[in-house]
Amino acid sequence: MTKPFKTLDDMGDIQGKRVLVREDLNVPMAEGRVTDDTRLRATVATVGELADKGAIVLVLAHFGRPKGVPSPEFSLSQVVKPYSEVLGREVRYIDWEGADDAVATLEPGDIAVLENTRFFGGEETNDAAVVTRFASLGDLYVNDAFSAAHRAHASTEGLAHVLPAFAGRAMEAELDALQKALGEPEHPVAAVVGGAKVSSKLDVLRHLVTKVDHLIIGGGMANTFLAARGVDVGKSLCEHELASVCEQIMEAADKANCTVHLPYDVVVAKEFKPNPATRTVNVHEVAADEMILDVGPAAVESLGDVLKNCRTLVWNGPLGAFETPPFDKATVALAKTAAALTEGGSLVSVAGGGDTVAALNHAGVADAFTFVSTAGGAFLEWMEGKTLPGVAALRG
Repeated sequence: MTKPFKTLDDMGDIQGKRVLVREDLNVPMAEGRVTDDTRLRATVATVGELADKGAIVLVLAHFGRPKGVPSPEFSLSQVVKPYSEVLGREVRYIDWEGADDAVATLEPGDIAVLENTRFFGGEETNDAAVVTRFASLGDLYVNDAFSAAHRAHASTEGLAHVLPAFAGRAMEAELDALQKALGEPEHPVAAVVGGAKVSSKLDVLRHLVTKVDHLIIGGGMANTFLAARGVDVGKSLCEHELASVCEQIMEAADKANCTVHLPYDVVVAKEFKPNPATRTVNVHEVAADEMILDVGPAAVESLGDVLKNCRTLVWNGPLGAFETPPFDKATVALAKTAAALTEGGSLVSVAGGGDTVAALNHAGVADAFTFVSTAGGAFLEWMEGKTLPGVAALRG
């Protein structure tokens, strides 16, 4: 199938060519150590392949929010050693001061990390002078950082217009998965959308009801929808002021033949803490001093039956307060059902967002999903149907 963007397969001979590769090295650190190297590992396929083909690989990335002011706290120099260990190769560090001379000493197959792109004030404003500065160091450009693709920055969007541009392997895999999930999915399609607040995912919900056959709403968001339908949700987290918005979304779903699934049994407690006294009740039986903290087992079993009749699943957000036991049960149960269906070959499952990745890892099924995106904002904006500048630039 012809892709709407060029990949590493389209680069031709790159022996000795300087390739600027935009990666996401913005990893969490504590006491000088990387606490989660997921993003580093995601770069291995692209950076390793380019180096093996004889390119001089120059990695561009941001780290934290230095706001255009260089400082040791936000220096990528502290990521170079752990990155080298993940790659299993030597990685050079290059400061912007003297970068031209340092790059000139690199040999084919060498890998170097350039200092934080956000040390330039014009990086985040996509300033032409900063784009020119970056481009002067390279012959070709590869964007492999989907997680930053929703930002029109110099290193994520501007470079694609001044150098021959290609998608890296991680970017390619992400875009292929998203195309299967919502671009040209096999129907029926289900979407699971959870999280605390409807207000943070209004655009997601409005877009999804026009794209999917089943919209499964969980988390605190479900409370707001239940309240909009006249259910007394007690002291549950709820945005009562959004009742009319929820009604509009449900009306739009009806017009689009999208079935909205809300829980009909729930797990409630009087206190939000680990392992409090709980009870499972019909949604119409929530007491005034109780809060809904998870979807009940009967509803989860019903949702599992919905997935068994679907061919595609998009998942963003947990069904309950999964970080606090025992309110992880619904999320774990439905995730395991989705994983089993995926492994059985009947379901294409794509999930994304920080809480979602954590929930799937907690359930032990992340590896069984078709694709799990570590991108946060970019994944959400894609679910909202927005054009991502970093992706659009690759398509020319």
